[in-house]
Amino acid sequence: MSKQIIAGGVAIGGGAPVTIQSMCNTHTEDAKATIAQIHALEEAGCEIVRVTVPNMEAAHALSEIKENISIPLVADIHFDYRLAVEAAARGADKIRINPGNIGGDDRVKAVVDACREHKVPIRIGVNGGSLEKDLLAKYGRVTPEALVESALRHVRLLEKFDFTEICISVKSSDVPLNMAAYRLLHEKVDYPLHLGVTEAGTPTMGLLKSAIGIGGLLCEGIGDTMRVSLTADPVEEVCAAKRILQACGIRRSGVNLVSCPTCGRTAYDMIPIAEELERRLADCRKNITVAVMGCVVNGPGEASAADIGVAGGKGEGMIFRKGKILYKVPQEKLVDALMEEIKKL
Repeated sequence: MSKQIIAGGVAIGGGAPVTIQSMCNTHTEDAKATIAQIHALEEAGCEIVRVTVPNMEAAHALSEIKENISIPLVADIHFDYRLAVEAAARGADKIRINPGNIGGDDRVKAVVDACREHKVPIRIGVNGGSLEKDLLAKYGRVTPEALVESALRHVRLLEKFDFTEICISVKSSDVPLNMAAYRLLHEKVDYPLHLGVTEAGTPTMGLLKSAIGIGGLLCEGIGDTMRVSLTADPVEEVCAAKRILQACGIRRSGVNLVSCPTCGRTAYDMIPIAEELERRLADCRKNITVAVMGCVVNGPGEASAADIGVAGGKGEGMIFRKGKILYKVPQEKLVDALMEEIKKL
């Protein structure tokens, strides 16, 4: 089990539930726009939010942002250590830095001292696209070993100043490499790990890469917090993260819709019914399993673990609960009938 850190009252690691993160794409100095986006992320289920802090104006805006949101706020810092110091003073609940790019030991110590004073943990963010030149020369390319060596180098730098409130990420856009790096890091440290596949892409491919690269590690018991990185509205990142956690069996967050892939035995137009149910159940918060099965021959039995379900025949279907058939319904009324049964659960 990993060490536990606390960011704004939210536990990361140490057996705490895996937390969902996202990052704003607003200009942080525009506090009102940033607050509005964070509220949308909160509503979607985001539990920790990160904002970029590229200048002092953005650092100053953190005070107003923090006062108007209810989830922990992470400040993303690059190069200028003074921005990290100011962010900690302005209410940031966690700082994300790459200690190797903010200058000498005196600057790292200044950041550590500020974070210690304000009880702010630090995430060490190592990225395959910004690996140190000497490590690239040593390994010849980006490798899991190179990413982990970079992360451990930064960990030792913070530990040098007796700072251990640390979370680590070693992200790459190469999914197998990404997973190998996290596995190796997991063997070497007990600090909590922030999972992600960087530059994963658009929602279609990005979700696939993240489901494999994040979900695969979570299924192995690796990882304490996560961000799905998508070229999309950040709200989509949160929705994707929730789906991954649900698919991994780590967290139930609403309806688990299961449906068969259809085959030659399918005697009704099942695909539109499954799609309509998915739309109508999108906002349902009941932790139930709903099944849409293709035939009455095997459907109820195969989906006997479902809380409620439907299986189709020629021109009609049947509603079943826990594998037991309740009644038959004309095909055009199947979705409405199933929704009525769901209301009773």
